[in-house]
Amino acid sequence: QVQLVESGGGLVQTGGSLRLSCACAATRSILSFNRMGWYRQAPGKQREFVAEITTGGTTDYADSVKGRFTISRDTAKNTMYLQMNSLQPADTAVYYCAAFTITRGWGTWGQGTQVTVSA
Repeated sequence: QVQLVESGGGLVQTGGSLRLSCACAATRSILSFNRMGWYRQAPGKQREFVAEITTGGTTDYADSVKGRFTISRDTAKNTMYLQMNSLQPADTAVYYCAAFTITRGWGTWGQGTQVTVSA
């Protein structure tokens, strides 16, 4: 089982920034996944898509975060990132990184990291 480990969450004021990291276990390259992405789940709500990046580097974002969040990766560090700017209370959630393969779909998930944005 591939391990994905998120970090970087925390408490920030409205308008602030955070950068989340998702480190992949050294036994597998992040480029071996078709896609990697970020999802989030707020209290009482379903998990929702935030952003993804393909092996080729194509990115996609949820409308709610476009222009504020940026997904990226560092293959040398085998790590994916989510830079979050202009944070709003509606962004408060547990953020999960995930990896997609043709055979398993979004079958690999991290444990999640809490992001709380105070008004």
